[in-house]
Amino acid sequence: MQLKYALLLIACGMATAAVAQEKAKDPKQFQQISPADVNILASYYTQDGNHSPVTGGIGTEQLTDVTPTIIVNVPLDTVTNLNVNFGMDFYSSASTDNIDPFTVSSASSSDTRTHINIGLSRNKNLHRVIRNINIGVSKEYDYTSFSVGAGWTKGSRDGNRELSLAGQVFLDAIKIIYPIELRDQGNFVSSYKRQSYNFSGTLSQVINRRLQISLSSDIVYQTGLLSTTFHRVYFQEQEAPEVEQLPASRFKFPFGLRLNYYAGDYFTARLFYRFYNDSWGISSQTVELETPVKLGPFFSIYPFYRYYSQTAADYFAPYGEHRLDEEYYTSDYDLSDLSSHKAGLGVRYSPLFGISKFNLPLAGNSTLFKSIELRAAQYWRSDGLHAFIISTDLGFSIPSGQ
Repeated sequence: MQLKYALLLIACGMATAAVAQEKAKDPKQFQQISPADVNILASYYTQDGNHSPVTGGIGTEQLTDVTPTIIVNVPLDTVTNLNVNFGMDFYSSASTDNIDPFTVSSASSSDTRTHINIGLSRNKNLHRVIRNINIGVSKEYDYTSFSVGAGWTKGSRDGNRELSLAGQVFLDAIKIIYPIELRDQGNFVSSYKRQSYNFSGTLSQVINRRLQISLSSDIVYQTGLLSTTFHRVYFQEQEAPEVEQLPASRFKFPFGLRLNYYAGDYFTARLFYRFYNDSWGISSQTVELETPVKLGPFFSIYPFYRYYSQTAADYFAPYGEHRLDEEYYTSDYDLSDLSSHKAGLGVRYSPLFGISKFNLPLAGNSTLFKSIELRAAQYWRSDGLHAFIISTDLGFSIPSGQ
């Protein structure tokens, strides 16, 4: 609870400082600026299973993760928006603790991941064009990641069609960690870096008053260290394990179709389908359905369901089934032939004039607590992995003042 209050104070302080700065620049212009939006998100995730890649495809996959996140969107003027996304992951993993099974606990049994992304967008209403750029950094005990991206969106004159193009580059530096029994045998990999290049496009079209459709596609290229150096692999011909080995490059080609159907004032259907294929031999299909139902003017519930299936990567085999003459090998069941289901329920309460108001210590503006949302879902996979996640989203609005 103290963490939630601290996050709220930080987020409101960021938004208030940015709004106050713009007010000082031009009071007349400031009157036209939209309110700043602040979202405080938090989630709790827990999973378990018996196919850990750390121990060669067998053993516990127990993990818990708590993730608080702040998203702040501040209009700097009538056409420019600043977006800041800051979050942390606090996790505990019995699986990765088996990197060194001879200790009671190790540094890998629990860790904190911290990440921040900052974006700037400009909306040219006259030309119906939005341009944006973003940078980000993420830090964990065994890797550091930097990212930079840009996007372009063009709307049609009648507002019924929109084309979005975006590109993103990730530059990762990875700390090499081997299983404890293999650390005296030299280096198993030649690189500690990884680069990912992602280009995406989305075309949205309003078909009629009730139906909207969008098509999306990505091209992803990864190069560098794509295997995980503390994943063990066991072979038919020997008792001792080796370190997971995967190709140094990978292409991914996802394609998605989204349909939103407005059946009436109290019911909407959202359907999503994705087909995926990559250069490692994996093909997958995803189907998602979400059906928001309004129980009143301000309260809604939305059950949702997701089905996923994939074929195995060319380099996957279970515990003890790989051969020593193979160039690449993994026993990570994330790359196996599998199917999964995810089902859950969300509730949202968003009154027209908000839930409550309070004053910030740094300004005289009245901050609006405008909405609250809660989601819970159960996940289970054909290889025995099962998980539960619950998350919340608190929405706030900080007016620009008078």
